[in-house]
Amino acid sequence: MARADSPFKYFTYSEFDEPGKPGSGAKHMSTDFIKKLDKIREMVGFPLIITSGYRSPAYNAQVGGVSNSSHIKGLAADISAVTDDMKYEIAQAAISVGISRIGWGNSFIHLDVDKDKTQDVVWGYGNSYPNFYELENLA
Repeated sequence: MARADSPFKYFTYSEFDEPGKPGSGAKHMSTDFIKKLDKIREMVGFPLIITSGYRSPAYNAQVGGVSNSSHIKGLAADISAVTDDMKYEIAQAAISVGISRIGWGNSFIHLDVDKDKTQDVVWGYGNSYPNFYELENLA
């Protein structure tokens, strides 16, 4: 059952707002991408906490994002994931719904659907790297 104020089962656009910019999630985020996240949430069976959704170019620079960040296009989200088991489960579900760009952080996982970038990639941030042998077995 969709939330009363949202076309999604598990999310609202406001969860993807840039901090201090109400409505930016609804204005800039890809509805199709959030629908994929909804499917992932259904599959994993635990809440997906969005830690970063839409970012304006200025905010993206402020938080240290790359200049061509998919967050700026509304095609990316960072999701809180404090254990590798959570990351693996989210990544496996993401791959099954057609998301093939996955970033692996210490306390989050990045998912995006930016077709202008290399597909079928997994990368690590800082000193956090997935075990690529195990990731080969995700799909």
